[in-house]
Amino acid sequence: MNTTDQSRDNTKRRVCQHCLKPEKACICRFFTDIDNEMPVVILQHPTEVKQSKASVPLLSGSLKHSTVIVGENFDQSAQFNDILQTYGDKVRLLYPGESATIIDENYRKHLDGEDLTEYCLVLLDGTWKKVYRMFMLSTCLRELSMVALPQGFVSQYQIRKTRKDNAFSTLEACGYALSLLEGSSEKYQPLLASFADFNQFHQRFVPTHK
Repeated sequence: MNTTDQSRDNTKRRVCQHCLKPEKACICRFFTDIDNEMPVVILQHPTEVKQSKASVPLLSGSLKHSTVIVGENFDQSAQFNDILQTYGDKVRLLYPGESATIIDENYRKHLDGEDLTEYCLVLLDGTWKKVYRMFMLSTCLRELSMVALPQGFVSQYQIRKTRKDNAFSTLEACGYALSLLEGSSEKYQPLLASFADFNQFHQRFVPTHK
């Protein structure tokens, strides 16, 4: 390898120490500063960790109170079990299961007067197939109270395709859910707007076909 090639190779390998992405794909510029009242825990499938188009790095880098735990079966996760013990019956899993309660106005009224810092919102991050596997493998997840988003939201996730209707990125699902649970849609608009810019940024890396 000559000096020029080595220099180019080193440039490609440079990684941002903040977002841990290659410098040319650094997403730090898209981070927002959101002081979410309800803490968030993101359970991420291992195959999503290195996905360049994943929304979790942007989400976790923007929310003040968030935790990311990587795994597939969380029954034996000491970190997650500690969280379950800490929040007890105030853990809510955002998952469209049959027993899920829609986060509507009535549900929001149910939280009026509650200290939302004592609650915890759990999200699963992965493809629908992998998320379902995580859910089925983890008994602790199926025992949680589930909530789901109402109809009417529109996804901006253009850089990853899915065949499932009404599918959202983890960031969008979290932003919409928190805005409803906390009763503050304006608070999460900067995060969702930043996600739109994040999409446009990644479109630059999509090859065009003539």
